[in-house]
Amino acid sequence: MKILVVDDERDVEDLFRQKFRKEIRNEGLELLFAYSGKEALEILENNNPPLVASVFSDINMPGMSGLEMLGIIKNRFPQLQVSMISAYGDSENYQKAMSYGAKGFFTKPVDFESLRKEIGEILRS
Repeated sequence: MKILVVDDERDVEDLFRQKFRKEIRNEGLELLFAYSGKEALEILENNNPPLVASVFSDINMPGMSGLEMLGIIKNRFPQLQVSMISAYGDSENYQKAMSYGAKGFFTKPVDFESLRKEIGEILRS
């Protein structure tokens, strides 16, 4: 099962790989990483339907924001689950993310136990 993580901060990759090493090793989780909304869309559009089960994306990124990317993903791939991650837990970002079709909303620093539950649900479905 592949999950795409989108964040312009490259150290997020190491953090996710460390936090989910058990799921990667034992449960067939495969993490893909994109460092911009544009790169994420390119990965998703390489296959239709996309080869990922879910997307986790930062909201605040240079160029295309995570919210802009969310809107495009839900328009092109409505079945794809997308959860947003933001350093700012403000209600405006939350409301926009939910109205654009986000499955979940996490604030930084990420509560990896909550994230693990959501990823566990994806792996079981």
